[in-house]
Amino acid sequence: MLRERLRAADEAIEVPHGLWDRVRADAPAGRRQRWTRRLAPLDVPGTARARLALVVAAALVGAVALGTWWLVRPDAGHRPAPPAGARSVTVTVHNAESACRELRTLECALRVAKDPYGRYAAPGNRAARVWHGDRMKALCVVTDGTLVRDEKGITSTRWYLVRTALGTEGWLPGVRTRNSAEVPDCVEDDH
Repeated sequence: MLRERLRAADEAIEVPHGLWDRVRADAPAGRRQRWTRRLAPLDVPGTARARLALVVAAALVGAVALGTWWLVRPDAGHRPAPPAGARSVTVTVHNAESACRELRTLECALRVAKDPYGRYAAPGNRAARVWHGDRMKALCVVTDGTLVRDEKGITSTRWYLVRTALGTEGWLPGVRTRNSAEVPDCVEDDH
């Protein structure tokens, strides 16, 4: 009921003809000038404006080139791989959170990454999920991967190239296992 009365009152209001022209005309000259200065483009001479545009364009091109290089990385074609004839070693997944050791829930899953040099928790850096106690084959290890810290504060740059029970290959951070067996170092693969 109230809504209908408000709508009817709103529709009955008419703006007097020429009101907006009178409002603009009554504004003091100084105030009107300030508004036009604020809204006007930069007071830069033509050659200086062209230089500014050139600098901005060069900075933009540089940022795009740097971003592209960072995504593609020149060494992205070289992948660490197991050495020829190396035998795999069985490793067991270790979860530092004792509450998650018995649970096989998404909250307790650990990540096997696609890239040992990428950010571990990056959205696109997951090859598989594993849980505490899972056993898998470690094919080789790199010792200069991204530093990872587990929930207890243990850190490592060691990453194991593993094959899960389902056959998925990926990288398990050293903090996610308590391996005591010798695993061969990975070699650079030119693929």
